[in-house]
This record gives sequence, structure tokens and C-alpha cells, in this order.
Amino acid sequence: MPRLLLLNGPNLNLLGTREPDVYGSATLADVEDLARTTAEAVGLELRTVQSNSEGALVDAVQAAREDCDGLVVNAGAYTHTSIALRDALAAVALPFVEVHVSNVHARETFRHHSYLAPLASAVIVGAGVQGYAFAVQRLATMLAEQSAS
Repeated sequence: MPRLLLLNGPNLNLLGTREPDVYGSATLADVEDLARTTAEAVGLELRTVQSNSEGALVDAVQAAREDCDGLVVNAGAYTHTSIALRDALAAVALPFVEVHVSNVHARETFRHHSYLAPLASAVIVGAGVQGYAFAVQRLATMLAEQSAS
């Protein structure tokens, strides 16, 4: 069964309590359950990693090369700062969808630039936690198209 890695970066462990007016009331466990349920419904397995550490996220991306077919990535603030994470995603060459709960383009200017977006198969912003389900569905479609060709 194809497998996805759901990668969540810094402060996403605080979902549900962190700035609920921006991020809503869903917790990281809710996000992981939604993504897992969506993945199972489309015939995918899901592994999850959350870390506040840039190096741990890079390690997780590199490890995904061995046992995953794609990634859903919410790198949090590292989206806007981490060349190391960008380089890891380029090196593993797996399809990934970048996700942000809030609409980063309607927020502070420094959030408008993503080091990851140019490599991403798709970018989903501002759809709340439902964006994770959209990302899983998009990857499922891409993987099915890839195996059909």
C-alpha cells in the first residue's frame, strides 16, 4: 500500500490552543486523524511526524525516501526560513503538497515567501485543517496517475 508522510513543523503541536482566531480549535491529533482517515479512504497509509526542530524535520524527510511515496508538509515558520528543509525535499525527490492552515498571503509580509513552494506539487493555504485532507486527496490522485502511466 502506498504510504505518505505527514510532516508538521514548529508550534503545530500547539494547534487548538495557539491563536485560535488564526488557526481554529482543531488539535494536532485532530489533524492527524483527519489525514489518516482521508488516506485510508483513498487506499493510502499515513505516517506522521511533528517536530519543533529543523534538523529532526530534515531527518524525517530523508527517512521518507526509504518508505514513502509522497509527503504532506506543513513546515510552519520553517517554510519561510529553511533552506535545509527545502534542500532535503529536493534531494528525496518525492511529490509533496505544502499546506498552511491560515492564509499566509493575508498575513505578515515575511510569511508571503515559501522556500518550499517552487518544489511542491501543490500548495494549499487558508483552508483550515481541511487543507490536510485536500493534500492527501491530491497526492492520492497523483500517485494513481503515476502508477497508471
